[in-house]
Amino acid sequence: QVQLVESGGGSVQAGGSLRLSCAASGRTFTDYAMGWFRQAPGKERQFVARVSRIGGNTSYADSVKGRFTISRDNAKNTGYLQMNSLIPEDTAVYYCALGGPLRYDRLASYDYWGQGTQVTVSS
Repeated sequence: QVQLVESGGGSVQAGGSLRLSCAASGRTFTDYAMGWFRQAPGKERQFVARVSRIGGNTSYADSVKGRFTISRDNAKNTGYLQMNSLIPEDTAVYYCALGGPLRYDRLASYDYWGQGTQVTVSS
């Protein structure tokens, strides 16, 4: 089993920045690719970004490309999502997840999920 705990969410004005963290415990962190997803009220959970097991490969949703950066520190069993130039449309609960490397934009590809952290961006 793996436990994931997100932190770093909060309220920010448009144009601001936040850095989300995802601390993992349990099984070996480097066994898994890591993804970030988000879910806005009344909408489905959507892919945001992913990073490969060792951190060499990253992918992003078009809506966040150029503004968000995903990374991981395997020595600390922690992943990050740096979010810059935030816009109100980024408001959502953000979830980190660990899973396999394939179909990384699909929820079903991930085995473990955190509880989520709220991000609110005001205009």
